[in-house]
Amino acid sequence: MDFDPTTTATQLATLMVQGPQQQIDRESQLAKATQAGLEKLRSALSNFNTAVSGLAGATGGLKKNTATLTGTGATASASASAQPGSYSFFVEQLASTHQVAFADLPAVPVALGGPLVVQRADGSSFNVNLLAADQDGDGNLSATEIARAINQSPGNEGKVTAQVANTASGSQLILSSGLSGADGAITLDASGLPDSALKTALGGAPTELAAARNAVFWLGDQGSGLRVEQGSNSYTGIAGVDVSFTKAQTAGDAPIQLDVAADKAGTEESVRKFVNAYNALQNELNNLTKTSEDAASRGAFSTDAGVRNLRNRLNDLIRQDFGGLRISDLGISSDRQGQLTLDTTRLNKTLAANPEALDTVFGSSALGKRSGVFGAVADHLDSWTKSGTGQLARRLDNVQVQQKGLTQRQERLDETFDVNYQRYLLQFSQLQTVLGQMNQTSGLFSQLGA
Repeated sequence: MDFDPTTTATQLATLMVQGPQQQIDRESQLAKATQAGLEKLRSALSNFNTAVSGLAGATGGLKKNTATLTGTGATASASASAQPGSYSFFVEQLASTHQVAFADLPAVPVALGGPLVVQRADGSSFNVNLLAADQDGDGNLSATEIARAINQSPGNEGKVTAQVANTASGSQLILSSGLSGADGAITLDASGLPDSALKTALGGAPTELAAARNAVFWLGDQGSGLRVEQGSNSYTGIAGVDVSFTKAQTAGDAPIQLDVAADKAGTEESVRKFVNAYNALQNELNNLTKTSEDAASRGAFSTDAGVRNLRNRLNDLIRQDFGGLRISDLGISSDRQGQLTLDTTRLNKTLAANPEALDTVFGSSALGKRSGVFGAVADHLDSWTKSGTGQLARRLDNVQVQQKGLTQRQERLDETFDVNYQRYLLQFSQLQTVLGQMNQTSGLFSQLGA
């Protein structure tokens, strides 16, 4: 009888754990498939939410308008809330940001520094502690150290920006206001500094590089229209319209003409983006819940009522009545698989009769302002995607707990295998030794008989 104790021990020990090992393998495979399915679901929901956020965001929703300018010296945009109309502007003066320079500031001992007050015409101000401005520790204050102290002052918060420029006439401490227009005019109060050359320099009149001017423009013709003066070159006085002036005009120039109108192509594209985003989500949900007799073709959640309900509930939500309208009134229809298609002819016909139809049906997904399709879908998806408490987070946590348990079971089963292997190896090694001794004895008897 000839055998290998190692091979025999391995075979018997494997046989001892075969049933539990097969069970662990099946459960592990299922857990991995579930985790992969949840990751796909999370990605699909995230992509859909991102697409909807972009369509329902601050840029104006699904409905698009165009802002067309005739003339130069301005740019304009119109959001979904803008009303069609024509407007004219005459730009008499652009707003500018105050900028001043203090030439060749003298380096003075730190002791001659102190509190310096930077003020703006809008009433805001902040203190600069020059006593702590000596960064290189040489005992003197340089223009660069003064500029750094101004920029890093706790009360500054972007009110004024300081920098040093080197020119042929020496270094210049340049201060730029963070606010355009007359309210951004900068002044320095150096009265808190000890008498010194620095106090004299900062307390004197600086060189004005750019004046603090307000924008002046007219709604309509210059002199006969409505005069507007403000600190910014951007005008938002027309609801949903943002106009930015870039060049002043001269007397006698024709006013800039602005025409706001519905953008049919842009609106169609926005609605199509929603349709495509929804179809991509439905495709993934259909794949994840696919049933089949072939296990390889079956979806990870083919028997999961929760994911199947998510798919069906989304189909129901987008078909609700909102303000007496449905998505079908906007030319959006669906097939038996939940896939949406867009009929642009019907969409434009509905919008021609009711320009607010898109806002009524789709509404908003913003927290506290949710309405329409966007709001209903966002509320339902929150129950899945909410961090920590959503179904996705809870299910992924459960899978991780399950996988941890499977790892522990595998470790215990491996220990059982090792114990049985060592026991069988010892037994069959001893048996091999006994059989070897018996073969020797049998050989001796054979020799004696001969």
